[in-house]
Amino acid sequence: MARVLFLGGLGRSGTTLVERLLGELPSVCALGEIVHLWQRDVRDNERCGCGARFAACTFWKRVGELAFHGWANVDVERVHALRDAVERTRFIPRLAADRLPRELLLQVREYAGFYTRVYTAAAEVSGAQVVVDSSKHSALAHVLRWAGGIDLRVVHVVRDARGVAYSWTKTVARPETDGSDEMTRYSPGRSALLWNAHNAAFGLLARRGVPVRRIRYEQFLADPRGALTSLADFAELPISEADLAFVGDGHADLGVGHSAAGNPMRFTVGRLPLRRDDAWVRALPDKQRRLVGTVCGPMLRAYGYPLNVKEA
Repeated sequence: MARVLFLGGLGRSGTTLVERLLGELPSVCALGEIVHLWQRDVRDNERCGCGARFAACTFWKRVGELAFHGWANVDVERVHALRDAVERTRFIPRLAADRLPRELLLQVREYAGFYTRVYTAAAEVSGAQVVVDSSKHSALAHVLRWAGGIDLRVVHVVRDARGVAYSWTKTVARPETDGSDEMTRYSPGRSALLWNAHNAAFGLLARRGVPVRRIRYEQFLADPRGALTSLADFAELPISEADLAFVGDGHADLGVGHSAAGNPMRFTVGRLPLRRDDAWVRALPDKQRRLVGTVCGPMLRAYGYPLNVKEA
């Protein structure tokens, strides 16, 4: 049974950073955002975190052979149809029920089956005890709750909603498309609503009995060694001080990974500075900061964030 650490939260919350550092631990294989694997990699042949095109990556070739007897045998249209039928934020109340109607349950398990086959094959190919999926999507996490054959554990990554909102306004190129595409952008109001919805959904998942460990992006960067030790314990993965040697004072040394999709940080190899991105404190206009603070106020307080932030 594959042990899966699913990194959840709203995008721009630091999940790629958490994934990259987890991927440096022994017996951990970081897979990237598997939710995008079917379109961006199987169909569009974008670049793996190792730099090679997906179809040319030896690791993913072996995973595809083991999971599906080759990626050509994956019906991407069927995956997308199932996604549209079961994996939407608005479907979470249904997915969070104690029981599902038989037809829906069959669809959910068929869709989850594509993921479990990837997880299981990746664990076998890599020899890892734990695979990390940084897909983030709360609805997918609720779908995987119904999957058989995996040991699902969710790491809920939270970042100050105002920092998230500012990050969503920035233009960020997607290197895997060789500069031809950019990451999605949202207005601060839109991202505030999404921040509330997705974070609340992970709280609901915990109440349904799925093991969930919440970490704050800001605390993770303040003590990355301590945070990694805590997450390894959550994953029942024994590690030593020597296993954390890649984390230095304000930096981490990263090797080549095979992240299938995600933030451009997945291509970083070598020394990565570990510092909080607090540009929003100065750059997010007061009106937008107040808007996000008002919309997200109750949950910001619940997560321990101050509502009034002075300019740094």
